[in-house]
Amino acid sequence: MTLREMREKQARLVTEARSKLAELTDKTDASRAAEIEAEHDAIMNEHDALEDKIKREEKLAAAEARQAEREAAGDDRRPNGEDRDSDAGGNEDAITYRQAFQDMFRAGGVVADMSAEARAVLQAGVVANAEFRQQVTSTDAAGGFTVPTELQDSLIKSMAAWGPMYDQDVGTTLNTASGSPIELPTVDDTASTAGAHTEGADLTDDGGKDVVLGKLILNAFMYDTEFIRFSMELARDSLLNFEQILSDLLGERLGRIVNQMLTTGSGAGQPNGIVTASGLGITGASGTAITSDELFDLQHEIDPAYRASPKVGWMFNDSTLKVIRKMKDGQGNYLWQMGDVKSGAPATLLSQPYRVNQAMADIGLNAKPIIFGDFGKYYVRKVGAPVIGVLRERFWPNLGIAGLIAVDGELGDTAAVKHLKMAAA
Repeated sequence: MTLREMREKQARLVTEARSKLAELTDKTDASRAAEIEAEHDAIMNEHDALEDKIKREEKLAAAEARQAEREAAGDDRRPNGEDRDSDAGGNEDAITYRQAFQDMFRAGGVVADMSAEARAVLQAGVVANAEFRQQVTSTDAAGGFTVPTELQDSLIKSMAAWGPMYDQDVGTTLNTASGSPIELPTVDDTASTAGAHTEGADLTDDGGKDVVLGKLILNAFMYDTEFIRFSMELARDSLLNFEQILSDLLGERLGRIVNQMLTTGSGAGQPNGIVTASGLGITGASGTAITSDELFDLQHEIDPAYRASPKVGWMFNDSTLKVIRKMKDGQGNYLWQMGDVKSGAPATLLSQPYRVNQAMADIGLNAKPIIFGDFGKYYVRKVGAPVIGVLRERFWPNLGIAGLIAVDGELGDTAAVKHLKMAAA
């Protein structure tokens, strides 16, 4: 299935999911309603699985493009790291015994269906072992030694979403070379206005409308992954680039802790997370459910000046998104709208974009599961770039690898971002 076909299938799935919810009416009995919701969830799970597959396909296509560029530039190394001229006789097209052995299995064991060259290579291997008896793979001496052990040069890695607070396009990013504190001046003059002037009267000069300034301080809080030690033999002999694997995994660990701190950090000895720093928008009527009216109310708790910002939007975790996808307004219109698959426009909630952040709380008593506002008013201070370091002398002959990152975050204007707080009971 091509990327275009997958996108088109996503659109059909959204239509199908909505038609399922359309079956729900006030007259639908509870058991049938539960069945419909389960069918809807299954359809949307398939939609999300397609989204993950699309991202993997796009990543693979990019990797293949890079590989093609390397080959075009003259890199003639095989995927497993062996040179092409390492085959017998220096012939880069020569078939090895391992390849011939694999060809036999692909041919279903029918040697006649193999190429003449593969048959010749396989036959040469048989002549070399001129002992005739029952040969089996289960016993090493009886043939098992000749069965190659294969390891795919890729790693199956468990995944969990951890973004998006470190992304450049969410908050306002300040990149600095040093970790010295940064002071940003702030001012809130929104409550002050001018007044009517009486002809001939002196202007009031009592300091009552002087501008009051404040400041925002951004520090540099350090986080580390601790050392992971691995042997020289593992680094040398592994088919995979083990050092690169560990580097990638440690980078994700740093990403997870930073996203968590920039989301729910307390502000005391750590970043002031955007949820922690946000102002109270509304308090929900329930501690276990949200309503469409509450989302409308939260959206309008933010001044229109902020709602016009290019970085305005919603933020919640995936389980909250699952609930929101089923919600309608008073006219029966769905609050969640799928984006334009042709132009790549993102999905929206009440005509505003949203971010899925797994560090945010689930819907529950006294929780803050949803925020809305101008994320551009949240400042993320990055000190240099995340560092992944490998020590070779300290652990010699083994190696050690660890990661470090320095970051801080603060909301410059609490009126710009507000949260929905669930009822306490």
